[in-house]
Amino acid sequence: MESVQAIKQRFGIIGNTPSLNRAIEKAIQVAPTDISVLVTGESGVGKESIPKIIHQLSHRKHNKYIAVNCGAIPEGTIDSELFGHEKGAFTGATQTRAGYFEVADGGTIFLDEVGELPLTTQVRLLRVLENGEFLKVGSSKVQKTNVRIVAATNVNMHEAIQKEKFREDLFYRLSTVDINLPPLRERQEDIHLLFRKFASDFALKYKMPTVKLTDNAIQVLLKHRWGGNIRQLRNIAEQLSVLEQNRTISASTLQGYLPASSETNLPAIIKTSKSESDFSSEREILYKVLFDMKSDLNDLKKLTMELMKNDNTKDVKKNNEGLIQKIYGDNDDDAVNYEETIENNDIIAIPEHSPTEEDTAPTQDKYYFAEEIQEEETLSLHDKELELIKKSLERHNGKRKLAAAELGISERTLYRKIKQYDL
Repeated sequence: MESVQAIKQRFGIIGNTPSLNRAIEKAIQVAPTDISVLVTGESGVGKESIPKIIHQLSHRKHNKYIAVNCGAIPEGTIDSELFGHEKGAFTGATQTRAGYFEVADGGTIFLDEVGELPLTTQVRLLRVLENGEFLKVGSSKVQKTNVRIVAATNVNMHEAIQKEKFREDLFYRLSTVDINLPPLRERQEDIHLLFRKFASDFALKYKMPTVKLTDNAIQVLLKHRWGGNIRQLRNIAEQLSVLEQNRTISASTLQGYLPASSETNLPAIIKTSKSESDFSSEREILYKVLFDMKSDLNDLKKLTMELMKNDNTKDVKKNNEGLIQKIYGDNDDDAVNYEETIENNDIIAIPEHSPTEEDTAPTQDKYYFAEEIQEEETLSLHDKELELIKKSLERHNGKRKLAAAELGISERTLYRKIKQYDL
């Protein structure tokens, strides 16, 4: 069995981080078997190296190795690409075609971005993993294949399973052995080594002197978060090699090539804001409440108009008991709860004439509401309101509490009216 160091030299892997070494060790150990392997890690960490190591160290190394980017194949054609199709199976299928699982029989298939597979394709793939059987698109003939599957993804598979975007049974079949590659920000001691390797390669490729970093530039390099990982570092090294005339790169020069949005190696920000679905649910509840309020207000206006148009208030109240109960609850001793109406709508209930003992009887609840009368009558009602307040205050010797009770309004509302009319 080859050593980790020998494998790194053979496959051009740079770095000596313990987590990286552990990932390579697991690849070496699992290679001689036919166990399915799932390689996980962020985009750009070099996941494609692990399946190559596994294939080259396995007994399948003399057979085909096929790498398939599942995320790059359209959903409508991926079944045909993987499993093949019969002639006439769909529009454009002018001849029978062998899929990757048929072509790679006896070898290894690397399914990159396996988390992007459609659910229908996941069912077909699960059958291959369980018993090595598959069907071509448009065929009823079961075919056999002996293929080693190594998959890779940068998707959070447990979250994808919860959202029903990935089958749980397929996940456990793929991840018999899980090999995780660390992000570049967790490989601090490897960052400068990788940059020097890339700079040397590009100097040779473009036939120019190798770029070097100052000490301050190296510190900037190490502090950067590297969201794109090794791929992003390689691109930065290539840009500096091609564009910079001065082959010694200062910190300020290097800073100009790094994204301004991610300059320091800070902890990842945890999303705490509410999702769109949460806000949508709250909006629906708010709309329902507003709609119910509008409906209740319309019912109240309807009842008010009935009271205005009909002299027999008792019959109106009897015919609208359900509406009154809905709006005012159990406080329906009067046709309208005047206290609440005043507080919420600033409307004063005004009798047709000065109050007498007859008017205060429960059977004589004849009221007009200022809100519902025509505009040309507003001034006369204003005068009536003023007159009623004056007379009530005179009758009770200026005692606001007694006057408010007689008028059917709150003492606070009466006080506001007194200030309004400067009484």
